[in-house]
Amino acid sequence: MSDVLTAATAPVLATFTGSYRPGVVAAVLDALEAAGADVVDLRQMLVRDHVTISLALTPRAGSDAPDLERALAAAAADLDLTLTSSREEAHTGPSDGDHVYVCVLAAQLSAGALARVTEDIAGSGARIDRVRHLSREPVAAVEIDVSGASLDDLRATLASRAAGLGVDVAVSPAGLARHGRRLVVLDVDSTLIQDEVVELLAAHAGRSDEVSALTEAAMHGHVDFATSLRQRVAALAGLHVDAVADVVGEVRLTPGAKTLVDVLHHLGYTLALVSGGFVEVVGPLAASLGIDHVRANALEVSSNLLTGRTLGKVVGRAEKAEALRQFAADEGLPLSRTVAIGDGANDLDMLAAAGLGIAFNAKPVLRAAAQTTISVPFLDSVLHLLGLSRAEIEEVAAMAEVDLVPLGAVADDAW
Repeated sequence: MSDVLTAATAPVLATFTGSYRPGVVAAVLDALEAAGADVVDLRQMLVRDHVTISLALTPRAGSDAPDLERALAAAAADLDLTLTSSREEAHTGPSDGDHVYVCVLAAQLSAGALARVTEDIAGSGARIDRVRHLSREPVAAVEIDVSGASLDDLRATLASRAAGLGVDVAVSPAGLARHGRRLVVLDVDSTLIQDEVVELLAAHAGRSDEVSALTEAAMHGHVDFATSLRQRVAALAGLHVDAVADVVGEVRLTPGAKTLVDVLHHLGYTLALVSGGFVEVVGPLAASLGIDHVRANALEVSSNLLTGRTLGKVVGRAEKAEALRQFAADEGLPLSRTVAIGDGANDLDMLAAAGLGIAFNAKPVLRAAAQTTISVPFLDSVLHLLGLSRAEIEEVAAMAEVDLVPLGAVADDAW
């Protein structure tokens, strides 16, 4: 080792590995302090009971490199750790580019899938600074801290890769925007809830099959949303308004939806619902969840019967994006601090306008265009894309007295 510690001012890279014990980092640093070393950089990582401590060191003025060499060797021997060290010839930082976080998420996350993702990151010219495990259950999630990346290019590359690997990959910028207050805007039908409200109403009118076909065509982008909505609402003509109240009680939250909402509220986030459905159902749902901002269509009623028409301008694709912009302005937040979550073609503009657009179990037309996709059935997986680990989610849930979705659960219906 002495041949690499030849210059008194040369930065030294030292890595200690071995069994973890309390105080091991302090013991290493005390030994280096006695040798007159200044710490330029320090990382510790713990995997089960195996610790890795990596340091960049320089001898303090008046200290000698041999003293540092002996201190490193003595610390390793005293603590029964393995030491590797070298002199840093030149620091090679990341290439010009963004600092981003890459989150990889799947029901089961294989080593091969992670290998291909990290391979693509390296191939882009970016550098992996840290890998952090976020969750094992009910989904597996890993966060990769990347520097020197092109955000847009890396998103495009990894989105293409993810489709073939059967995993979800989100690339989001680092910085204060990630940690400060944000606006999260959710679509309702087949996103926040498992159902399509218009289809529940159609069931009461005896028109289920007809309306379901129209909904499917609209969500896949095969039919203009406003036209499809008019056709579907026309099928409800003559239905008594009591059926709307019945449907309010029939809707089922998506698994993890209440966890997502409650945790985000506790963290100080603002939430909004933007729906091509009906405010008569979305409004009570929002109120029950403590969500203040709502934009949805309104059903026209005459003599306690639905007329088969809506009131005002239809809330469709463009209107959803405009609602996101308006809510952000009302909250004094830039679009970079917004998150939009949806599943269908009428969410395309909203997801494109948001700082982070997430396609949740989405139709192919939205999945192909979205920055980020989630394919697992738990809506609270969004929390991992925002940088929260399962342990942190559980901590916040305990403070907020939130009942988490049981691991492996398939329902979270109460609201």
